[in-house]
Amino acid sequence: MPILVPHRVLVAPSGFKESLSSTEVAEAVAAGVRRVLPGAVIDSLPVVDGGEGTAADLAAATGGRIVTRMVTGPVGEPVTAHFAMLGGARSDTAVVEMAAAAGLRLVPHEHRDPTRTTTFGVGELLVAALDEGAQRVIIGCGDSGTSDGGAGLVQAIGGRLLDHEGRDLPLGGAALSELARVELSAVDPRLAATRIDVACNIHNVLTGPRGVARVFGPQRAPLPIRWRCSHPRWSAGPTC
Repeated sequence: MPILVPHRVLVAPSGFKESLSSTEVAEAVAAGVRRVLPGAVIDSLPVVDGGEGTAADLAAATGGRIVTRMVTGPVGEPVTAHFAMLGGARSDTAVVEMAAAAGLRLVPHEHRDPTRTTTFGVGELLVAALDEGAQRVIIGCGDSGTSDGGAGLVQAIGGRLLDHEGRDLPLGGAALSELARVELSAVDPRLAATRIDVACNIHNVLTGPRGVARVFGPQRAPLPIRWRCSHPRWSAGPTC
């Protein structure tokens, strides 16, 4: 029986966390295919899921552009991040990639403590997208190095997280154990007229036996961690 040799190959990879973007993986796979099948036609279609590379790949696919900004990184230090303004008929749409401002790759191993890292920089990117004229914002939540429930983002757009004494909470998820009230009166008013879509896995809930805090929290730490949540709703298991 003759061996069928493909004449056309679709290369559609996702990225390799903290290593290669989906575009870089596609280029590497395509190069390998060309060595084995020199005459094959290769269609390269990087796949993104809201994690690393989402903004860049969607900008490239639509003829859009990348906008860079200096923001607060996940451990509180300034980092150079970016978001995308899509092209074509969706030129008023921005793609804010959480990984660009609060991704795991931005957290040094010795600082991987999911109780302290913050999404503040993601909120700063959101405000920057509004400054660029975005009327719709897609926020990709993949490959985060944080576990603060978006508290930092709220603080960056003007919200206040207060304890029982009316004091502002510090950045980081651990501070939420002292949360008594959320004050949103000073949130950027432009958000009221902005459509915001979130690209995330809708099956990953926050808490519980298979919640993201328990499943992904240890990945954000340098060593395996076991810690008990103080909130009564989260005390069903030994860890969060």
